[in-house]
Amino acid sequence: MQIKMLLGCAALAIMGTSAIANAAPPPLDAYGELPAVTDMAISPTGRLATIVELQGERRIIAMDHDGAMLINAPTGEAKLRGLVWADDDILLITNSATVSLGPYFTASKYELTGTIIVSTKDRDAQLVFSRTSSIADTTRGSYGIRKIDDTTVGYFGGIALDVGSGGPRFRHGRATLYAVDLARNRAKRAAGPPAENHYSDWLIDAAGNVAATLDVAEGDGLWRIRNVKGREIARGVDKTGNVSLLCFGKDGSTIVYAIEDQDGNRRWFEIPLAGGSPDEFLADVRIERTYVDRATGRIFGYRERGSTPKTVMYDPKVDSAVGRIFEAFDGRSPRLMDWTPDFSKVLVRTSGNNDSGTWYMVNLATRRADPIGDERSNILPEDVGPISTVDYVAGDGLEMDGILTLPPGREAKNLPVILLPHGGPSSHDEADFYWWSQAFSSHGYAVFQPNFRGSTNRDDAFRRAGYGQWGRKMQTDITDGLAELAKRGIVDPKRACIVGASYGGYAALAGVTLQQGYYRCAVSVAGVSDIELMYKTDLLESGQSRMTGRALREELGDPKSYDEISPRRFARQADAPVMLIHGKDDTVVPFKQSHVMADALKDAGKPYELIELEGEDHWLSRGETRKQMLRAAMRFVQKYNPTD
Repeated sequence: MQIKMLLGCAALAIMGTSAIANAAPPPLDAYGELPAVTDMAISPTGRLATIVELQGERRIIAMDHDGAMLINAPTGEAKLRGLVWADDDILLITNSATVSLGPYFTASKYELTGTIIVSTKDRDAQLVFSRTSSIADTTRGSYGIRKIDDTTVGYFGGIALDVGSGGPRFRHGRATLYAVDLARNRAKRAAGPPAENHYSDWLIDAAGNVAATLDVAEGDGLWRIRNVKGREIARGVDKTGNVSLLCFGKDGSTIVYAIEDQDGNRRWFEIPLAGGSPDEFLADVRIERTYVDRATGRIFGYRERGSTPKTVMYDPKVDSAVGRIFEAFDGRSPRLMDWTPDFSKVLVRTSGNNDSGTWYMVNLATRRADPIGDERSNILPEDVGPISTVDYVAGDGLEMDGILTLPPGREAKNLPVILLPHGGPSSHDEADFYWWSQAFSSHGYAVFQPNFRGSTNRDDAFRRAGYGQWGRKMQTDITDGLAELAKRGIVDPKRACIVGASYGGYAALAGVTLQQGYYRCAVSVAGVSDIELMYKTDLLESGQSRMTGRALREELGDPKSYDEISPRRFARQADAPVMLIHGKDDTVVPFKQSHVMADALKDAGKPYELIELEGEDHWLSRGETRKQMLRAAMRFVQKYNPTD
């Protein structure tokens, strides 16, 4: 299937006007701005909806099949996380807000998620549960959308309230499962909350029944799966709670669940809903993602991770169609984002070399792929720095890799370099367009994103190799990557800075405190500086959950050693200037982590800057503060590690 660059009316509304040519690199703000297209979704009959920025304003747009506008509404300051069609007339939009719940809660602020129901018929918008005074206006998980007797029903976790003369109060923090008539926004209880110090997960079958319930006891880690009749069909013990329900099997008579075995390997099992012996599911396959039917919750395919990724669909016709899509976009890092139930139309997103993020509507019947969304129209293909994967070996012999981004049009020789470790740390980087690394490469820097041990791009043994290695081997994995690039002559190791966010921010601080002699500067965005403080904060905010404590100790090691890996405790050893950037509304890594690091650097007489991002969260969700962060980080890096 050949990709055709043919734009219809609907595409033009979303694509906007691209820059014709860039004699000079794009302005820095072009990288720091939120993408012009945040998300897209396609309805069962092919209607399109998107969160898009038009003329400097973020909007929700929904269009009919012929491109006629159904909805065109501004979003204001709302932090929109995604959207999905519940049916042909109802959109569900996920948002979040940072809120304070008062003195009786363990955290000063929480990031609460809401689900907005938008009707294309009357253009009405309202939060799920807003018509039910006994349920808080926040959703705690989405468990599917089902068609029940011609009624579209959404299943959501919700927080029950006690309604009295003093106003509504939280009954407890455990989620109850509700079935919501989306056209009327009326909720009824589908399953009760778990017992105290337990948590639950649910699978909803095609008929709207709670077909499987997972219950996990936080105290001893005992977990049980029960079917619709309450019969126990599986059980086990995992003291860190690494068990979850995934989906139904392909014919709906089984369920698939995931556990972590005693060796730390994540394994999937399939078991009949009626009961029986579990069978291991896709035992020898490294799964990148699964494809699940939104109407039934049944798996219908998966994509296998590897040097040559493979997609398998159980329906031969769908398998053939999807194979043609991946062939057509070969070399563009395509991702299937949404599709009609018959797979006649598919939304595909691409990014990577020569591509700063593009959305396509693929019509299998006409064999056309039309670009309908450009995430960064001011960054042209020639502006995108070359992206590649670099394999290397750590000092102890462990094989790993990282993503290298080079400055456009410059020889890859003795370049100044930015080490940009990812957050998580249970995450990984891929050879895609990444706005932060591309911003630095556009200003003349090579950028290396190491997938250090503990990352999720390899097997379970590699992920678990990071346990207990914060500030230790996870840190030296980064400098081993720097050494590899220097060995190849690509970078000048004497002109290196380290920059990162979240765990990457921790690694940036550790790079100039726990390590010395590698970096000219460090920029930590929302980074952890004190491991003991993080441990105590996470434990407190979990309600002193023993399961949370065990999981933290498994990842971080013995609490007695936390001072040994805390950059704050080694501020006097800092051998390069430090910039600390942190959002005041961060609910993941509290602002206090940067504040105490700033105090330690000040007391030690070390050069540092602290930049507070007002109203910003952990994910840099605001366009203006994201650009503020990028400008500050670039200024700091250019000051201490100039390209010339």
